[in-house]
Amino acid sequence: MTTSEIIGIMQAAMVAALKLAAPILIVSVAIGLIVSIFQAATQIHEQTLSFVPKLVAIALVLIILGPWMMETMNDFMRYIFDLIIKLN
Repeated sequence: MTTSEIIGIMQAAMVAALKLAAPILIVSVAIGLIVSIFQAATQIHEQTLSFVPKLVAIALVLIILGPWMMETMNDFMRYIFDLIIKLN
């Protein structure tokens, strides 16, 4: 296995990780920003006020995008297994 093949595998792994993490992180940051603006406007500084909406939003994202995330992971694993088969 050459260095370029290893770099290709690492690049595919990073792309898959970014595809899976990006929707959750974007929703979490957006909800956090909205809650922060609400807290600043109302001067309510409760810790659970920012935690509960993020938890609900992330759960909804996982429910909605779960099949797509599983398909992405499945494609990546097939890619890795095909590479393992080609090594022999």
